[in-house]
Amino acid sequence: MTVRIVLADDQPLMRSGLRVLMADHPDLEVVGEAATGVEAVQLVRDTSPDVVVMDIRMPGMDGIEATRLITAGPTATRVLVLTTFDEDEHVYGALRAGASGFAVKDMALDDILAAVRVVAAGDALIAPAVTRRLIADFVGRPHSAPPSPPRPVEGITEREREVLTLVGRGRSNTEIAEDLFITVATAKSHVSRLFTKLGARDRVQLVITAYETGLVTPSR
Repeated sequence: MTVRIVLADDQPLMRSGLRVLMADHPDLEVVGEAATGVEAVQLVRDTSPDVVVMDIRMPGMDGIEATRLITAGPTATRVLVLTTFDEDEHVYGALRAGASGFAVKDMALDDILAAVRVVAAGDALIAPAVTRRLIADFVGRPHSAPPSPPRPVEGITEREREVLTLVGRGRSNTEIAEDLFITVATAKSHVSRLFTKLGARDRVQLVITAYETGLVTPSR
């Protein structure tokens, strides 16, 4: 299958570099480029891509608001956010807006392509342990903490609550199985049910829920 991609970045050189690189891979097809969030949202409506590679800092509508509008719509398009990470204070907001993960701009281009494929396949971009570390860092900063106090998790079983806590701590399905003395298949089944019950798009969203509900805190 070919992954159809929209590149959203206000830096023409970044878009050009990604487009040239993707042209050498028959499973990747760039169907449009956007220099602003507004253009990105419109391109998604016009082309229905599989993945948007989204910069955060763009003039006018930024990548966070564009991600929110894209993921709130009827499209199945997934968003892979590009960030400088060390400087960018908005990663948490982008994930809460519905992004499926993020890539760092100084990553090797081949690694960014691998990230695109992972997101297109319906998984979270980054390994669970990395997800936990990055989100813990941003949640722990006063300016990026969730605006409301922890809310209770409703509609899940006690076992699912345990699984959600472990997902929030960055545990893989194999590690969850070991911690709870269950099979990996059972751990996967619990995670799948959490996706459905909590309306999570992917594992990143489960991690965010674990933090927002107080099951996991940056110090735990």
